[in-house]
Amino acid sequence: MSVKNPTRVITGEVRLSYANLFEAKSIQGSKPKYSVSLIIPKSDKVTLAKIEAAIDAAIEAGTAKFGGKRPNKAALKLPLRDGDTERDDEAYTNSMFVNANSTTPPQVVDESLSPILDRSQVYSGCYARASITFYAFNTNGNKGIACGLGNIQKIRDGEPLGGGHVSAEEDFAAFSTANEDFLN
Repeated sequence: MSVKNPTRVITGEVRLSYANLFEAKSIQGSKPKYSVSLIIPKSDKVTLAKIEAAIDAAIEAGTAKFGGKRPNKAALKLPLRDGDTERDDEAYTNSMFVNANSTTPPQVVDESLSPILDRSQVYSGCYARASITFYAFNTNGNKGIACGLGNIQKIRDGEPLGGGHVSAEEDFAAFSTANEDFLN
C-alpha cells in the first residue's frame, strides 16, 4: 500500500503549451530539461485546489531549505500563475498555468495507458492529464516552490498552439502538379 505524497497532483484536463516532452532542451546554457506549460481553466476548481494544497505541503516540507522556519507564502516565488495577467496569449485567457520540468523524460501515454511513440501525437495545444510534484528551492537568494514534471496522459487533440505544425499538403497545395499532364 503506497503512502500518498501531499506534494503530488494528478491534474484534470489541461492544455499543453511549450511541450518539450520527448527531447530535453537547455535554456540559457542550463542543464537540459524536459518541460511543459500546463494551462488549467479557472473553472477547474478541483485541480486548482489540489495544486494549492500541494504547494502548501511543499512549503511545509521545505522548511529546512528556508532556514528551519515556514516563510510567508507571499514572499515566495510560486509556480501557479494567472494567465490573464502574466501572458499576452489567447491560449492562456481565463486560465491559470504551471510550468513543470524534469531532467528525466516523462512517460507519455494515451487514454488506454499505451506509450505514445509518435512524437507528433503530443504537441502544444493538445489536451492531457499530468502528474506533477511541488518542491521547495532556495538558490542564490531566490526562495520558492517549483514544479517537477512526472508523466503525461494525452486525452484528446486540440488546435495546435504557436503556429502549430501544418502538413506539406496544406503548405504546397497551390503548387501541386498532381493534376497536370506533362505529356501534353
